[in-house]
Amino acid sequence: MNFEQSDDRRMLSETLRRYLAEAYDISHRNAVAYDAPYHDPEKWAELAELGLFYALVSEDKGGMGGHGFDIVTVFEELGRALCPEPVLGQLIAASLMADLDDLMAGTRYAVALSERDAPYDLSDISTEAVNDRLTGRKSVVYGAPAAEILLVAARQGDEISLWEVPASEVEISGYAMIDGGPAGEVFFDDTPAKLVAADARKMLANAMDRGALALCAEALGAMDVVQDMLVDYLKTRKQFGQPIGAFQALQHRAIDLAIEIEQARSIVILAASAEGTEAFPKRAAQAKHLVGKIARLVAEEAIQMHGGIGITWEYPLSHYAKRLVMIDHQLGDSDWHLERLMAGLAAT
Repeated sequence: MNFEQSDDRRMLSETLRRYLAEAYDISHRNAVAYDAPYHDPEKWAELAELGLFYALVSEDKGGMGGHGFDIVTVFEELGRALCPEPVLGQLIAASLMADLDDLMAGTRYAVALSERDAPYDLSDISTEAVNDRLTGRKSVVYGAPAAEILLVAARQGDEISLWEVPASEVEISGYAMIDGGPAGEVFFDDTPAKLVAADARKMLANAMDRGALALCAEALGAMDVVQDMLVDYLKTRKQFGQPIGAFQALQHRAIDLAIEIEQARSIVILAASAEGTEAFPKRAAQAKHLVGKIARLVAEEAIQMHGGIGITWEYPLSHYAKRLVMIDHQLGDSDWHLERLMAGLAAT
């Protein structure tokens, strides 16, 4: 397997890293991520001008990428910057829609999947579609307060269907997630909707797997920053007249974390290489399970080795740690994906 980025992806990575470093320093990020609209509309427009969303769409739909490693390239940089822009909704929508011109131009999409009694499993969805109208409630819809268009999974008879609804036509109760960024409760009350796909279960499952890959890549970028932050702290923080990084116990713990992060990197690369193949659902589940566990471990260990400063609002680590923990709970947590893998083994 070739572990080197292509020239195009390397250029995308470098361009995005430079832009985010300038546009999203931690103080600006925290200023916009926790107050409505929980992101920066001006920066969103600039990302669209950079052509970011074209990288999430395949060439046959007018984009410039959309493959597994394109997803990883984009979201790893978003994770490094702790960017609160709801790009995940764009990726999932790009996996579901045929006409993507508006999306690539910057129209904001959110995909309403989870419900209070159906956080991850499509089979448990209770939002109902009858006569092109939707009734029900979607919970913790990522990007909902900022969205212009909602894509909604609903039950129609025995099938799970996909519908398009203008965000202005529904009631949205928006809030910031614990780690910042927009989410919301979406309420449908006999709401008119446009049918996208009558039997959408398979396409939704694939879109969720692509989203899971994106979240894994985002976690990988965030973990790289946390590791650099930790190593720098161990080198500069002194006790008993020497840097605490001189203590062997802390050295071993830091090395163990570095090994875990490389494990996460390996499974993300494997999942990205499988995107578009029959093996992808399994690889995506493996990646989300392992990365979720490692991300929580990195967050906990980094805070513990930093001590009290690690949980202060002013220190960036606390915000990275919250995001790493939250990533595990989006699009299926570690336990859910483990159960999915076990069910797959039992079926063979």
